[in-house]
Amino acid sequence: MTDIILSGCSGKMGASIIACTKSRTDCKIAAGVDLVEPKDADFSYAESFDRLNASADVIIDFSNPDVLDSMLAYAIKNKLPCVICTTGYNDEQKNKIHEASESIPVFYSGNMSLGINLIIELAKKAASVFGEDFDVEIVEQHHNQKLDAPSGTALMIADAVSEVRSESEYIYDRHAYRRKRNKNEIGIHSVRGGNIVGEHEIIFAGTDEILKISHSARSKTVFAVGAVNAAVFLKGKAPGMYDMSDLLASK
Repeated sequence: MTDIILSGCSGKMGASIIACTKSRTDCKIAAGVDLVEPKDADFSYAESFDRLNASADVIIDFSNPDVLDSMLAYAIKNKLPCVICTTGYNDEQKNKIHEASESIPVFYSGNMSLGINLIIELAKKAASVFGEDFDVEIVEQHHNQKLDAPSGTALMIADAVSEVRSESEYIYDRHAYRRKRNKNEIGIHSVRGGNIVGEHEIIFAGTDEILKISHSARSKTVFAVGAVNAAVFLKGKAPGMYDMSDLLASK
């Protein structure tokens, strides 16, 4: 049994993770952390990690970048692995995550969906085949309550493509430029509206042909399942950085 501390337990993703664990026998929510107390919770609760006193095996974080410092401090102090699913971190915070992995196991991914991680691998393959003969544009769509743009997933896709293309330049706002498109550009575009769960499309546009790779998430359940699977996987692991490729390799 894997006992989980859920950071962001009162949010929509928190609710999905709670529902996911209730349908499983290999894990449960032992405690929750959030500014707002969840309704009808059958686990202990604290407003912050500074006030938390709970026994658990791993932390799942679906909260806010502002929580990072206190969460990592708690995890390192108690030798707890962390599954970090929050997006919108700046470079300094990302460095802190990597530094923490020297002391504890850290599973860090901008998207916990199996399908998304598959299309990232497909995008890398396409980029290596097409080279600079095809322009690359990424379009992501999310609900109107999402705070960060572009999405962490869009940046994951762009980073994967840039691994196989030399000197890639990310362009987020084309109206700021009056020029022809450069070959090394990766355009990243964000749409926010309604209750869109998550849509990502990678466009490879060449001369007389276009390849599109897309993924559509129809509910938050796919991300919850991925996060819970990662938590069960991470229990007992050695300190270091882990991601979805490690989880898939263990299957």
